[in-house]
Amino acid sequence: MKIKKTYQFAFWTSLYITLITSILFYFSIAYLLNNWLYYLYIVLFCVIVFTVTFFVTQYRVEKFIYPRIKKILESVALFDSTDLSKTPISSNFDDLSKEVQKFAKIKQQQIKKLTLQENYRREYLGNISHELKTPLFTVQGYLLTLEDGAIDDKKIRYNYLKRANKGVERLIAIVKDLDLISKLETADLKLNKQSFNIVELIKDIFDLLEMEAKKRNISLLFDKNYDFPIKVIADEERIEQVLTNLIVNSIKYGKINGTTIISIESFNTEKVLVKVKDNGEGIKEEHLGRIFERFYRVDQSRSRDQGGSGLGLSIVKHIVEAHDEEIFVKSKYMRGSEFSFTLEKAEKI
Repeated sequence: MKIKKTYQFAFWTSLYITLITSILFYFSIAYLLNNWLYYLYIVLFCVIVFTVTFFVTQYRVEKFIYPRIKKILESVALFDSTDLSKTPISSNFDDLSKEVQKFAKIKQQQIKKLTLQENYRREYLGNISHELKTPLFTVQGYLLTLEDGAIDDKKIRYNYLKRANKGVERLIAIVKDLDLISKLETADLKLNKQSFNIVELIKDIFDLLEMEAKKRNISLLFDKNYDFPIKVIADEERIEQVLTNLIVNSIKYGKINGTTIISIESFNTEKVLVKVKDNGEGIKEEHLGRIFERFYRVDQSRSRDQGGSGLGLSIVKHIVEAHDEEIFVKSKYMRGSEFSFTLEKAEKI
């Protein structure tokens, strides 16, 4: 049987104390005694000192040292007192060391996570500041120009007011999108789930975005003829927002004279998979992990030229996840992108 660590500690401590004490005792009274009783007394003295020292040392370790270590660990929430009482106190130092190492590793991971979150927060604040600052300064510039006398020129007045209005509209769009994301993150947005025909919804979105697509001569197509309705259960208004954002992105970053193809296929017995695929410029692999972040832009200059709040994909992800569904992205640079998401079937197979 393996000897408990504290017993070994108590044994050697007692032995050292006994030897030192015995040697001192021997030289102290050696000249007083000179018979065999003296040596017997020395042996008895050693046994008594060793025994007393052993139990005192063991008692002190168990009742003084270990409880204080236990209190330190409880103060950092390593584990509670019930965990310590399950095993003998005197045999738990090895486990204690392992727990401390485990605790240190967890804390290092938490520190790393907090550092990443701090970097993300700093970057997010910088992005939102820039997104709000740009239209604000634009609006302010036009208004100051009008105030300085340009308002007397009818043509300039009309153009500048029109441009200032566009800046205000962009600010309103950013605020609305931020408000929507906040509601989605706090589960404050109530979803009105019902059965509807996803094919009919996509056709309506095609009609709505037809003029936008014609500006870049991009064709909005289905991958095949859907002669029969495909019913899903979701919040139709929010799914319309998801599809609109994805299709608008495919138009903005699609190839001129290109195509955006929508397909609907079975994901499993309970879900369908809706795909939005384009043959545009695509996304580099290093950006794929961050494209759903708020205000994250793959191409900073071109993205801002295209307009928008920079929150479209983040909203898409939040809406899909609010439905307890999944969203996926595949992309090859200069060859196009494919965004897809699942929806619950109204009629399960």
